[in-house]
Amino acid sequence: MNMVFNLIVVVQVLSALAIIGLVLVQHGKGADMGAAFGSGASGSLFGASGSSNFLSKSTAVAAAIFFASTLALAYFGTSRPHVSNVGGGVMDRITAPANKTPAPAPAPANNGVPTGPAPATPVNTVPQDVPAAPSATPAAPAPAPAK
Repeated sequence: MNMVFNLIVVVQVLSALAIIGLVLVQHGKGADMGAAFGSGASGSLFGASGSSNFLSKSTAVAAAIFFASTLALAYFGTSRPHVSNVGGGVMDRITAPANKTPAPAPAPANNGVPTGPAPATPVNTVPQDVPAAPSATPAAPAPAPAK
């Protein structure tokens, strides 16, 4: 199957190059525009409608081959199971590296007994004499006494 795919790619590239070459070699219809304004050459404004020369016929054949090979590449490109990725993109196929657990920290040399002076005040503590913060919602007014 891979050989057929590669052959179709080669045919498409060759037909594309043939189209480019044939179009560049052809004599354009607009080149005879001077004849319409009296430059002395005879012929109609856009050339004969029914006649076509070898270059225009071979360009049409190369274009037909190019379109057929494009359709074949589209078919083979979507029907191959290892290429088709319906429902996901390129980023869905990326695998994350395995998580490596860090090595355990070495045991302290003094069996867990602190050796330095104790901190003067504990960190991240709130003093007990600070009142609680007021609530963000105002309290509802007391109902009026009934008369």
